Amino acid sequence: MTPVSGTTDAAVIAALQAAQNGGAAAASNPVEDVQTRFLTLLVKQMQSQDPLNPMDNAEVTSQLAQLNTASGISQLNQTMQGLAASFAATQVLQSGALIGRDVMLGGSTLDLSGGQAVFGASLAQPADSLTVEILDASGNVVHRASAGPQAAGLVALHWDGELDAGGTAADGAYQFRLTATAGGQSVDATPLSVARVLSVSTAGGVSLNLSTGASAALGDIQQIL
Repeated sequence: MTPVSGTTDAAVIAALQAAQNGGAAAASNPVEDVQTRFLTLLVKQMQSQDPLNPMDNAEVTSQLAQLNTASGISQLNQTMQGLAASFAATQVLQSGALIGRDVMLGGSTLDLSGGQAVFGASLAQPADSLTVEILDASGNVVHRASAGPQAAGLVALHWDGELDAGGTAADGAYQFRLTATAGGQSVDATPLSVARVLSVSTAGGVSLNLSTGASAALGDIQQIL
C-alpha cells in the first residue's frame, strides 16, 4: 500500500487553519467543525499509511495535541465573543441610568445658573496652593480666588458669581483656569467641567450626549453628581 502523498503535519496544520477561518462555507459550530475536519484527515492518514512504515505514537500524539490546541482556541474565541456582547449590553444599561444626571469630566468651561456654578480639578499630587481664575467670553479675568491646600485627586469647586470688581456675574457660560503649586513647584491640575447627560448613542460604541453639545465615553467621567 502506498502512503498518501503530502499528508504531513504541515497539511494537518493547514487543514486546521482552514477550518478555523471558516473554509469554503461557514460552520454552524466552529469547535465541532475543527474536530471533524481534523479527525477525518487523521483517519485518512492512518488508512493510507504504509504497513511497513506506520505512523509512530509520537506523531499521532503530536497531531492529537494540535487538535486539542485548535479546539481550545476556537472555544476561547466563542467565550470571548459572548463576554464582549454581555459587556456591551451592560454598558448600554449603565449609560441609560445616567440620562438626566450631571457628570464631571475633562473641560475648562462652567455654567453659571441662578448665581451658582459647580466645576472641579484633578490634581496629580498634593498641592500647597490651588488658585482658580474665572474668565468671561472675552477672556478677561473677572474673579480670582484661592482654594487653599488640596490633597491629590478630585477637587470639587464652586463659584457663586462674585466679581472682583463688585457685584454678581450674569448667568451664562464662562471659562476657568487653574494654577497649583507644591513647594514652589508647579503641580499638574486638570480642569473638570460639569454637564448633564441628555441621551445615549450606541452606534459605533456607547457614547453620552451632553448638554454642552459634546459627547463623551463612559471612561471620560470623573464623577457622577
